[in-house]
Amino acid sequence: MATYHIETYGCSSNRGESREIERALRDGGHRPADGPEDADVAILNTCTVVEKTERNMLRRAEELSDITAELVVTGCMALAQGEQFAEADVDAEILHWDEVPSYVLNGECPTVTPDAEPVLDGVVGILPIARGCMSNCSYCITKFATGRVDSPSIEENVEKARALVHAGAKEIRVTGQDTGVYGWDNGDRKLPELLDRICDIDGEFRVRLGMANPGGIHGIHEELAEVFAANEELYDFIHAPVQSGSDDVLEDMRRQHRVEKFREVVETFDDRLDHWTLSTDFIVGFPTETEADHDRSMDLLAEVRPEKINVTRFSKRPGTDAADMKGLGGTIKKERSKAMSELKMEVVGEAYESMVGETFEVLVVEEGTGDSVKCRDSAYRQIIVQNAADRGVEVGDFLTVEVTGHNTVYAFGDPVATDEATDPDAAERDALDGDSVDRDEGPESTVSSA
Repeated sequence: MATYHIETYGCSSNRGESREIERALRDGGHRPADGPEDADVAILNTCTVVEKTERNMLRRAEELSDITAELVVTGCMALAQGEQFAEADVDAEILHWDEVPSYVLNGECPTVTPDAEPVLDGVVGILPIARGCMSNCSYCITKFATGRVDSPSIEENVEKARALVHAGAKEIRVTGQDTGVYGWDNGDRKLPELLDRICDIDGEFRVRLGMANPGGIHGIHEELAEVFAANEELYDFIHAPVQSGSDDVLEDMRRQHRVEKFREVVETFDDRLDHWTLSTDFIVGFPTETEADHDRSMDLLAEVRPEKINVTRFSKRPGTDAADMKGLGGTIKKERSKAMSELKMEVVGEAYESMVGETFEVLVVEEGTGDSVKCRDSAYRQIIVQNAADRGVEVGDFLTVEVTGHNTVYAFGDPVATDEATDPDAAERDALDGDSVDRDEGPESTVSSA
């Protein structure tokens, strides 16, 4: 998929969730459509505050299912009364909001089009460093749109990064179908040098490396880990989608790595960095996946314990080789997805729980819901600071926070004030820490397709 349309109804919490979905899709290279009829997927974020609202949601879902290629329904009504959409014969996938990006992305490479240019979104600069990939995965439709890798020069990408910093970027997100193969088309693996050069740009900013397939980075993983260790500007974060813990399934997927290569990448970063975040993806229910293959994936997840995990149920994409394979039943895929998602929450929750009581240097990246902001520590872990305005915290700030709690997939933190002992308002601000991150503003409809 390459284009999306989102409609959001309800409170500020729903609007915040839609912003998260859009950010993830944009990071994956997807772009907004002009309207639902032009979109590859339409996403309906629902409200269920009163019966009239429910009827409106069902009616809008029916309309969207008739005019768009694929419909995803999320939000309050999807979770509380999801069966009503099936009873109304609405052809839609019902998902929790944080499952939507991985479902839409479907385990595929991000789609960076030939005309992709750097984008400044608040203080976040998105820098596409190349287009296309070197893979030929049997389930991926993206390759039809992007072709083989095409890498602009290091100098060209560094100048684009410098322009983003001068325009106010505090975080540069290096993106591509597969950042690990940057430069392969020119006969050289240039990613470590490119990252080193970007980190040398004058200014105070952080750099996040986007998705790099294990097969692409394996040949440079030792050099890459050294670059991470040498540059504090780089978030100690790697997104390396393994997709399966079974070599048999990886072969059928036509992935360019096997499990041992993935382990070697992880072990190298473990050796070089005191703490780092591993992000990875699993596709559950690939047509040739047996119960034993699924168990191997579960075992691998439990072994390497990534701090960010995307779990996607396999779905066929027209024109791909995997679409011609005899698929598994929907019940099997749902059961396996449920089991892996439960293990995911256990692993991720454990990681964030371990942060409680510790102090971290963070960058405030964007506004959250209510009067909160979202921050990232050096390992790109998300820390929420509440009552930001009262604390004088703004997007783009660098500050020190102490983690006071967590909510499975992110942490809560309080700024550490160096002059707290002499600040007469400090106690009052501390008393506000228990306030809710979000305040229900009542039903409201917002439509976003841009």
